[in-house]
Amino acid sequence: MQLAHIPLDKLNISALNMRHSKRAPDVSDILPSVRARGVLVPLLVRPNGTPESFEIVAGRRRYFAAKSLADERGEGDALPCAIIEDGDDADALEASLIENFARLDPDEVSQWETFSRLIREGRTIPDIAATFGITELLVKRILALGDLLPKIREAYRREDIDAETARHLTMASKAQQKDWLALYADPEQYAPRGHQLKQWLFGGQSISTKVALFAVEDYPGLIVCDLFGEDSYFADADLFWQKQNEAIAAKRDAYLEAGWPEVAVLEPGQHFQSWDHEKTPRKKGGKVFISVSHRGAVECHEGWLSRKEARRARALGEGGEPEETPAKPSRPELTGPMQNYVDLHRHGAVRTAMLDHPCVALRLMVAHAITGSGLWQVRREPQRTANEAVAASIAASRAEAAFAEKRRAVLALLGQADEEGAIAGGNGDGFALVAVFARLLALCDDDVMRVLSLAMAETLEAGSAVVEALGNHLGIDMGAWWQADDAFFDLLRDREIANSMLADLAGKSVADGNVAEKVKTQKKIIRDCLSGENGREKIDNWLPRWMKFPVESYTKRGGFRTADQWASVQPLFVRQ
Repeated sequence: MQLAHIPLDKLNISALNMRHSKRAPDVSDILPSVRARGVLVPLLVRPNGTPESFEIVAGRRRYFAAKSLADERGEGDALPCAIIEDGDDADALEASLIENFARLDPDEVSQWETFSRLIREGRTIPDIAATFGITELLVKRILALGDLLPKIREAYRREDIDAETARHLTMASKAQQKDWLALYADPEQYAPRGHQLKQWLFGGQSISTKVALFAVEDYPGLIVCDLFGEDSYFADADLFWQKQNEAIAAKRDAYLEAGWPEVAVLEPGQHFQSWDHEKTPRKKGGKVFISVSHRGAVECHEGWLSRKEARRARALGEGGEPEETPAKPSRPELTGPMQNYVDLHRHGAVRTAMLDHPCVALRLMVAHAITGSGLWQVRREPQRTANEAVAASIAASRAEAAFAEKRRAVLALLGQADEEGAIAGGNGDGFALVAVFARLLALCDDDVMRVLSLAMAETLEAGSAVVEALGNHLGIDMGAWWQADDAFFDLLRDREIANSMLADLAGKSVADGNVAEKVKTQKKIIRDCLSGENGREKIDNWLPRWMKFPVESYTKRGGFRTADQWASVQPLFVRQ
């Protein structure tokens, strides 16, 4: 580099100067100093085609200050200049920017213009960061302004929009930026800014990567970063929730494996009410509650019991005696209507199947005669339903239709072919009794056994242990008699149970991916699996554990009478 004094008329502004502009700069702050002492700091120049012509790479404001002073005096002094070699444009750009950084920080848009030109000249981001002594993140942040439309960059340069708004706009698509510009240019419209702009861009579902329980690098979708590279967001909320739910399920399973007695995953947006709970160690039955915000943030509350449960635990720990009657489960596995639904469907299938096993019915009838039952007076099972939906479901079931057909056949044997009434439960009329007896005397043994089986079926008590004993002894396949209907899904309201059913149908990964979803959403996926809709593989002859013989529970909470009934009589039966 050579130093020389060059006349003003031999100098002009280089197009590579980062402050190159048609408009003359404001030099009022340096003009008094130049007027008093002249230009002291050399300008950076390089040859411009001829040996006597040079272009200014850095020092534009000093050049204009000297020209202003020459206009005042009618003559100008030659300016001190450092002449750099006529090398590549990237070197000149760096020299311009370095000189300006040392003297006066340019605005970020000006920095972006120069950094972008350096990139086009072959410089890399690490090269630029090393040259100017700044971080690579800062270089990326400045280069990110290139994602903005020119009109937005100019508004940012003029400080018409703030840094936060510019940062959020770097995450917008070109179409969104155009829409925002249309609002910005219309005085009668409101262009959202700051936090409101982020809500406008993401449709109210901006989910930060900071809340992810899973490894962000495992997320297969698009992640949008802001201008500064400090915040990033998931572009696909549905895909985020699938991955987040899988991570929540894994966290729940880890707690259970670690020995926590129960882990409750709350619905998104449902707050954990610490005021209604007491801190309780795991060894004393403390539970874990996992709360999930609508923004995806997950918080685990370890070692809590409801105040009622905590009081009960303290009473037992102080030597208190449990009540003689078992305490009612805080939340039984089945609601009353669902238990009624299960009882009657199972009852219908068992008594219909028993009609094909008259020898079994005969032995059962003898047992009734010896030990009695709640119905053996004789009264037929009333089949009371909890509501109209359960009544409609039972009336439409396969078992009820098959039972009605066989009942009509038996009524025909008794000479009552035109009647639809039941056999059992007469009013004790003597003439009717002798009439039925005379008819039975005329029938063969097989027909009498059919009549006996029907009478036993009509007096079989729903929801009793004997239904469970018969169903298991006869090896009844409920899949032949029952399928999930609207009444079943209307009564299914427990989210934990629905998630277990979803795991049985669609696999654990699908269930884990929806563990925090509302029960309505999980029931929709179960229906899709049963119907083969919405891309789900169709599952035929599915039975929930409640419908199987032998019956099974989904939880350890208790409150499932059917399972209790079977557990009480199971030791009496050994399947061959």
